[in-house]
Amino acid sequence: MSVLFYGSGIVAILATLMAITRINVVHALLYFIVSLLSLAVIFYSLGAHFAAALEVIVYAGAIMVMFLFVMMMLNLGQTTEHQERQWLQPSMWIGPALLTAPLLVELLLVIEKNNAQMAHVVVNAKDVGIVLFGPYVLAVELASILLLAGLIGAYHLARK
Repeated sequence: MSVLFYGSGIVAILATLMAITRINVVHALLYFIVSLLSLAVIFYSLGAHFAAALEVIVYAGAIMVMFLFVMMMLNLGQTTEHQERQWLQPSMWIGPALLTAPLLVELLLVIEKNNAQMAHVVVNAKDVGIVLFGPYVLAVELASILLLAGLIGAYHLARK
């Protein structure tokens, strides 16, 4: 089971790095979908089967299709590829690398400190529904309105 967990973790990290460094937006989105699917495998290997299913259905399915639809609707073409090539110069990575290095060190220290077995707790659909539509119903609705506002804003910004 740990081979599946660590293998999926490596795939998730590599796919996320590929999503960040791609010039073509569609290729970046496809790598991001691979990253989300490998995250679903990680959830599954930890015993959160319902969270894994939600990851595939909601994130890798619905939201990524919406992102892909928006990118194809914007149809920015070759003009933005030149700008993205300028942003992806190696000198532009120094600042973010310096900011994330302490986080990586902290993560490695926490992993080394907590080398115990992870507790496997099964989370079923009823528990998630009670939490989402109980105390967090306002946050869920606000997140859906925020996604809708982002879609409408992207459409109006891209109108010619």
